[in-house]
Amino acid sequence: MTGNSRITRDLDGSPGDTDNANSANKAAKAALRKALRTARGAFDPAIKVQWDAHIGAQIVAWWRLRQVDTMGVYWPLAGEPDLRACYAELAQAGMRLALPVVMERNAPLAFTAWTPGEPMIPDEMGVQVPAQLRFVERPPALLIPCLGFDAGGYRLGYGGGYYDRTLERQPRPHTLGIAYSNQQAVFPHDAYDVPLDVIVTETTHIT
Repeated sequence: MTGNSRITRDLDGSPGDTDNANSANKAAKAALRKALRTARGAFDPAIKVQWDAHIGAQIVAWWRLRQVDTMGVYWPLAGEPDLRACYAELAQAGMRLALPVVMERNAPLAFTAWTPGEPMIPDEMGVQVPAQLRFVERPPALLIPCLGFDAGGYRLGYGGGYYDRTLERQPRPHTLGIAYSNQQAVFPHDAYDVPLDVIVTETTHIT
């Protein structure tokens, strides 16, 4: 599968009753999320490894130009780009890493310091976190996994709103959305949505 295809859904809803339009948008977003998960899960594992390496190399190049002291990264869920080799390279180069932690629903993410190779345990949502949490301030740069994204750099996540709340506080950190190119889609934006600084995929060449 190449990275040139994109998934499109008509999510504009019907004119008229606002509640009906909102319900239509929610249903359409749910269908889009399901389609994007299915598309992402169909990749050849060997090709995915190559794509992940290219995405990781771009992250390292981005960091070497900007030299932020800490980067918020993510532990890959099923099908997401696995950048753990990139994280190890960044840690060896002296950058501090942090992983997001869900403390409560409808709240911003917290962040804990993390060193590749340290013991990990699943949290209540099944996401791996360090066995010993060492909370830090929100990092000045965040890698944000995207289930989908659009041409304007807006992100479609999993529906929990955690990253939206995390990015509300100023000053806003550098935001690098991580995705595969076939996850580009068309979807409506909510009033509080803000585009990410850049989307990094297996077909981009950011610096």
